[in-house]
Amino acid sequence: MPYLTLKDGLNLFYKDWGNATGQPVVFSHGWPLNADAWENQMFFLGDRGYRVIAHDRRGHGRSDQSWARNDINTWADDLHELMAHLNIKDATLVGHSTGGGEITRYTGRHGTSWVKKLVLISSITPLMLQTPVSPHGVPMSVFDSQRAAMREDRSAFFYEVPKGPFFGFNRPNATVSEGLIQNWFNQGMQASFKSTYDTIRSWETDFRQELKDLNIPVLVIHGDDDQVVPFAAGGNETIKLLKKGKMRVYHGGPHGLPSIEVDRINTDLLQFLEER
Repeated sequence: MPYLTLKDGLNLFYKDWGNATGQPVVFSHGWPLNADAWENQMFFLGDRGYRVIAHDRRGHGRSDQSWARNDINTWADDLHELMAHLNIKDATLVGHSTGGGEITRYTGRHGTSWVKKLVLISSITPLMLQTPVSPHGVPMSVFDSQRAAMREDRSAFFYEVPKGPFFGFNRPNATVSEGLIQNWFNQGMQASFKSTYDTIRSWETDFRQELKDLNIPVLVIHGDDDQVVPFAAGGNETIKLLKKGKMRVYHGGPHGLPSIEVDRINTDLLQFLEER
């Protein structure tokens, strides 16, 4: 399995699939998952001639578990090291949830000279935390309760999240997939306690200026029934800050769109990639 040894000595796992000379698409996963969360999209695009890359964020999946530096700036720098290592140019970066924050911070710290387009799916941008400038955001008390739930019984918490709000399986008449629930749980428990606990702090990050500064095309995809990152605070506000933004609202869509709306996400991604 391919690993990159980062400058600080940590080993980062990644997948590099598809056409080695194809247009590169780089995926950043959500919390507390890993690169496996993107398999439907990677298979779809790889089968159509794209080069598709996804990594396990430090502390997650098969990457080394770090005690410190589990923060948005470090993740952006890790991604930059990976792209440099693989000599990736003119890439489209695709981020889900926390991964959307990661790729946005990447552009703020490393610019867009290596990046052609961005796709933000159910992203934590522009400011997930409820504040006077983000009144529709998530109260700090919710983040505190999630930290408390992890300290009390992480395994129970990591079962309830996919069983309920993440995929919208707590909604009436939802078609529940026990396989998706188990897969989410397995990925979450493979990640380190410390990394997943520290990640919650990243949801307090303000990405507004980075979004305003972007001068490349950005596709924003968000479900209007997202119970994790509310649409009113997420996609609805993100699109307002972008110079070259395009919005896709998935009516009734939950947070875990890449797994619940596989065909639609794949179609929207392909269409956006093919646009000149």
